[in-house]
Amino acid sequence: MQTILIVGGARSGKSRRALELARQMPGERVFIATAEPSDTELAARIERHRRDRGPEFTTVEAPIDLVDALEAAAGADRVVIVDCLTLWLGNLMHYERDVDAHSAALVAFLKTAPGPVMLVSNEVGTGLVPTASLGRAFRDAQGELNQAVAAVCECVELVVAGLPVVVKPG
Repeated sequence: MQTILIVGGARSGKSRRALELARQMPGERVFIATAEPSDTELAARIERHRRDRGPEFTTVEAPIDLVDALEAAAGADRVVIVDCLTLWLGNLMHYERDVDAHSAALVAFLKTAPGPVMLVSNEVGTGLVPTASLGRAFRDAQGELNQAVAAVCECVELVVAGLPVVVKPG
């Protein structure tokens, strides 16, 4: 499979699932990280994720320019993980970037990805409706992004309590 979207709730095992799938595939492994260490707790999470994936993955930091990073990293002899679309979207919104343009560029790239690409994203539409307008705007944008990416990915998995459920078989 060329493109796989892995969605699920917070701490559901999405990243672990992506790593597991990548380790089953031949080739060089590249991890594109979208998180920015904005506080000590997030910095500790980022470091824990680095330890979990170990030295077998080359890490590329791409909090904003995800498509540029994908174009540079993807190839027939490489497996690429993007972790995660949710943080990337939050960065785009925080820095007031054109979410629609960036999302469209990502979808266009995925349609012609030259090698395996796995994307991790949070499913945010099953919880409470946010009380703040910014929270609702983010939730809506995340839902739209997940739908657009799922439509072009060959496979979509939902991870629940560490267990993958195939939503769209590849």
